Amino acid sequence: MKNTFKIPAILLLSFSFFQCTDLEENPIGLLAPESFFKTADDLETAVLGAYSYIANEAYYGRKLVLTLQLRGDMCDIGDRNTPGRRQQVNDFNMDSNNGMVAAFWPTSYRIIGAANAAISGAEQIPPSRQVDELIGEAKFLRAFAYYHLVRLFGDIPYIDFFIDDPESIKDASKTPAADVYAGIIADLEAAKTTLPDNYSSGLRSRPTRGTAAAYLASVHMTLGNWQGAYDEAKWVIDNKGTFGYQLMDDFAQLFDAANADGLAEHLFAVDFLGNVNQGNTNQDWMGPITGIRTVTLPNTNSGWSVSVPAFAVYDTWDARDYRREVSFIDTAFLDGEMVGFEQFAPNHGSPRPHIGKFWRNAGEHRGDGGRSDNNYVAFRYAEVLLIAAEALNEIGGSEGEILAYLNEIRARARNWAGTPTNFPEDVATGLSQADLRDLILDERRLELAFEFKRWYDIKRRQLGEQVFKGPNSLEPHENFDSGRDYLLPLPQDELDRNSNLLPQNPGY
Repeated sequence: MKNTFKIPAILLLSFSFFQCTDLEENPIGLLAPESFFKTADDLETAVLGAYSYIANEAYYGRKLVLTLQLRGDMCDIGDRNTPGRRQQVNDFNMDSNNGMVAAFWPTSYRIIGAANAAISGAEQIPPSRQVDELIGEAKFLRAFAYYHLVRLFGDIPYIDFFIDDPESIKDASKTPAADVYAGIIADLEAAKTTLPDNYSSGLRSRPTRGTAAAYLASVHMTLGNWQGAYDEAKWVIDNKGTFGYQLMDDFAQLFDAANADGLAEHLFAVDFLGNVNQGNTNQDWMGPITGIRTVTLPNTNSGWSVSVPAFAVYDTWDARDYRREVSFIDTAFLDGEMVGFEQFAPNHGSPRPHIGKFWRNAGEHRGDGGRSDNNYVAFRYAEVLLIAAEALNEIGGSEGEILAYLNEIRARARNWAGTPTNFPEDVATGLSQADLRDLILDERRLELAFEFKRWYDIKRRQLGEQVFKGPNSLEPHENFDSGRDYLLPLPQDELDRNSNLLPQNPGY
């Protein structure tokens, strides 16, 4: 059952931090927490308001996730008639006026603003378990937004309080990335303590204690704290029964919007709501963005061929792997006739396989309407297993345990829609630490293909020179600059309004 989050008046509290810096041109209405928060239900209304900015065109509906997809080495621009802001992200020639950044940066701070408003408002309400859980949820959402921001931009303004006087923060400066990460970890640890273990009906679009622990594992992995990453991932694995986590039997189940609610593999999902129309809120364009120009499937309209797989990704992925079958679309209808990918997107320069995860089975969304039933998984149980394996390898842990995690994922990949196969085989014993490291990273690349994770892996492992310039590059970019391109540029309009945000990130 879909869970519709109504957009309440309390969202006036969650204005963008930087909209407040230009008080004359962008007047903002303020609603003091003490005038709204009377009950735990009021607090829940405020917390749920943050989700309207996550399931939003500027965030998980297109701008943020498309940026992450194009930045990695798995996707390329197909139709080069698409707006230049997307091509700049993909081609490593973006500047500080890039329109993708200009959209998801303020939206990130609106999520944070909503969370801060809820945390502040909770002080007005008598303590209870429900209040504690909602504070934990608000802290998780704040950490979720900051975790994306700090990985993309490095040093950023860190605001962890309700802004009741915009004038007081109009000259705010950047916070060192290390301090931002410290705030993220503190929020996730608090959330892990107070969030519930489950929600009714197996809801996966709100976080649990298991969700918070999984994100802690990811943060520690990003920071190279391998013991912390392993400990948190192992805690989730050991308590998977409590949280109801497991791998889905059929990999394709994860990407079928008709039955994407409450999936056991989802730890946290961003839920779009069919034909509900609320402006940019609940607007999902990732289906058409990744869909095929002029070509359809039985349950889709044609797409736009914007973010398409680098052809080498398809060509080098063993066809015996069921995950490849699910991840790509390589046959579809052109003028009512089934054709191969060689005829895809005629006149648009994209005769190649396209991404299958978000366009093939998007429910109410038929490919070009900005609406879907997609639940974009932000974290799933397979990734917990992969984090545990990677971290354990780095600390010199048990080979048997490492391989057990990897082979659990591979065993699922051998289930070809209910028909057992013998590929991919279990990982062999006796690999060196370096070889096992490379294997795990490649397993992440395939298992999580197109799910907005690859760029973060490239950055945290400093793989840019290798994956964009190396002999085995899937998507060559000779202009990749490791001194510039691991960070995005801070939005120029923010720098123009507040010189305390200078200097700009290097190279922009």
